[in-house]
Amino acid sequence: MHLIQVDSVQRWMEDLKLMTDCECMCVLQSKPISIEEDAESECSLSSQHTACDNLQLLLKRAWIISTELTRIVQKLEKNKWQRVHSMTVRVNCHVRSMINEYNTFTRNSWDEMHQYEKVLVEKCSELTTVTERCIQIEDEQILKSMKICINDALTTVAHYFGQLIELSLTHEIKNLIREIDSSDNLYSAESSTNSLFSLTQEGTHLCRIIAKEGGIVALFKICRQDCFRCLYPQVLKTLASICCVEEGVQQLEKVDGILCLAEILTDSTHPQTTHAEAAAVIAQITSPHLSITEHLSSFLENMEEIVTALLKLCQEATSGEVFLLASAALANITFFDTMACEMLLQLNAVNILLTACGDKQRVDSPYSRDQVVTILANMSVLDQCASDIIEGNGVQVLMEMLFQKSSSGNSPEIAACERVQQKAAVTLARLSRDPEVAHAAIKLSCIPRLTELCRSPTERNNSDSVLVASLAALRRLAVMSPDGLQESDFQQLVKPRLVDSFLLCTNMEESFV
Repeated sequence: MHLIQVDSVQRWMEDLKLMTDCECMCVLQSKPISIEEDAESECSLSSQHTACDNLQLLLKRAWIISTELTRIVQKLEKNKWQRVHSMTVRVNCHVRSMINEYNTFTRNSWDEMHQYEKVLVEKCSELTTVTERCIQIEDEQILKSMKICINDALTTVAHYFGQLIELSLTHEIKNLIREIDSSDNLYSAESSTNSLFSLTQEGTHLCRIIAKEGGIVALFKICRQDCFRCLYPQVLKTLASICCVEEGVQQLEKVDGILCLAEILTDSTHPQTTHAEAAAVIAQITSPHLSITEHLSSFLENMEEIVTALLKLCQEATSGEVFLLASAALANITFFDTMACEMLLQLNAVNILLTACGDKQRVDSPYSRDQVVTILANMSVLDQCASDIIEGNGVQVLMEMLFQKSSSGNSPEIAACERVQQKAAVTLARLSRDPEVAHAAIKLSCIPRLTELCRSPTERNNSDSVLVASLAALRRLAVMSPDGLQESDFQQLVKPRLVDSFLLCTNMEESFV
């Protein structure tokens, strides 16, 4: 959950009010102490809470209760009966506080909600009673049997708690989406959209609820109104976040979202930031990780316009971020349909992308190079691609990619560098079917570099995928220039079966190089 990914002191400061409220509840047993006027004032104040405020408070309470339930299970395993009981009392109070707060803020809960609230409070009370009995018992056998009862009770509490949270979240998300749908001015539309975006960052479960309750429909309604043009970037960013789940992509398809995205991308009056966020949505819905993408029939109808607009965005990008989003969308589309590669070839994409690689303002990270080399690798299956690679000095660019190293040392960047090396080797292997490309690669000393990647685990960061791709490329080039390899390299890396060379290299010590 996103709430956990913050500084610990900040987390404690945020939770302090909820925790102290809980301790007060332990003493007061949920009995109000305010006089009638104060109570009216409190209701007046609470009515100012928005759907987003309610959701954030609900999420914080849910996170605290979930954490406490997990800790109870851990203490129960260690037979810490006193701790189990005290923590159960605390959970009981947290649950009561959450219900009281939520009912104060909403004041319009319904029968099903009240039923779950009632059952949850009852089950929490039963759990507290059982754990209290345990601290008075010393017989190990009895305690052992009661542990089973407590586990069952915890499972029941967790079930009803989960159901109640699901109902509450769904209710509040509906209210928030209703606010977006009925927005008639920039301020309310922007505020509601920002609130919805913050919820998408809390995890895929909330994204599914948002998609199910009509969030995609409401957001595209904004994207189809010129009076909200300045909000398009934030709305599109929210759409991209929701479409990380298949339910979001399905809803996007149903409301002709792809046509809307194509219209935004091809409208030259929109700023580049809007085009970039539209490209991000395209990248998300065409992600190879989503199985639903194969059913996007409307995408094929608009693919030519989208591909043309994305390539233009790559060419005109004024920052690395814009280029990354546009190239990522193109890379995913080349997986999505092979016809896209033919379109890109006709649009002179190879030359545009190779030129971009020499522009540090546009291609400024391994992540961008990863997208470029992905596109080139997928296009390299076409025979006509080889001549464009030669013409644009593409072999030199691929050679440089074989030397891709991480500058920061963080795991995501290292992984991106590995993908760049692997795909560069794959592209060379495919393109080396053409003798002209193969001779250019040999002339640029690709064989020694590929040999180094095979023999040195450090150079390939111990990546097996880089090793396999390098072996395949090396073998392809060795056919064209067998004299370019040392005898030992030929005997160990080219002559054996690929799997035998792979096993040899994975067991090879660094000192052999």
